[in-house]
Amino acid sequence: MDIYRDYFSIEDYSDIRFNEPMKNHTSFQIGGPADVMIIPSSEEELIKAVKICRTNDLKYFIMGNGSNLLVRDGGIRGVVIKINGNFDKIAVKENIISVQAGALLSSTSKQALKASLTGIEFASGIPGTVGGAVVMNAGAYGGEMKDIVKKIRVLTTENKIVELSNEELNFGYRNSRVKELDWIVLTAQFELTKYDYEKIDGEMKDLTFQRTSKQPLEMASGGSTFKRPEGYFAGKLIDDSGLRGLRHGDAQVSDKHCGFVVNRGNSTYKEVLELIDVVKKTVRDNYGVELELEIKQVGDD
Repeated sequence: MDIYRDYFSIEDYSDIRFNEPMKNHTSFQIGGPADVMIIPSSEEELIKAVKICRTNDLKYFIMGNGSNLLVRDGGIRGVVIKINGNFDKIAVKENIISVQAGALLSSTSKQALKASLTGIEFASGIPGTVGGAVVMNAGAYGGEMKDIVKKIRVLTTENKIVELSNEELNFGYRNSRVKELDWIVLTAQFELTKYDYEKIDGEMKDLTFQRTSKQPLEMASGGSTFKRPEGYFAGKLIDDSGLRGLRHGDAQVSDKHCGFVVNRGNSTYKEVLELIDVVKKTVRDNYGVELELEIKQVGDD
């Protein structure tokens, strides 16, 4: 741990932690400690931390709200830079919302509603940050980030700040140019449309009801565990395979929605992964479909 204290001074960052348990920073509530965690409060702090890591060949990992992460039991060796609550300014001007990467999609959606702007309703219940959502082209209920992003600013692997338009982002299903090139989102602009406040509010409430009634939001999880296979629904394949409620230790296929693997309280990465392997093999044997993970695995064994 001393090597990191040589590079990162507590006085230089608003929030820096050593040997920080990752289970406290992910919605799965699983994962061992990170050697160092930095939660920057400004673009300058963020860029400084990244540059130190790159210049000194220190391993680093960029995370947002931790809503789609499964961290290994050994934790993360190196530096975790968490872009969320300290870096979350939102500004609205006419039909454009400018947002720092750490802002939650839920908070951004509320600001859109307040300004009577439509287009982002689909994202109102997604638990991630704007930066993470742009990187993976997050979507729900027929909408995706590609539908509303006007432009973004990123930090490239050469430590340059570059502005990219929607067309330059090459959005695909749960993918983008930013993800492929391992760039870091700093800010984003969403272009929305003026609309009736009550209708926007009603749509958001309806989507919230759909999400809360059908998904196990009351339990710890990484969100939807599997990507949607072409021509199928992962949850239905798992349910039709007789796996609803299947439990391994404290990891379980959700009784409420089979597309979610949940942590009943004290599950480990090992338990979750072993359960996922059983699910994938069973679906493959029954239907010839290979399920792909939507959650991201990180860390060390």
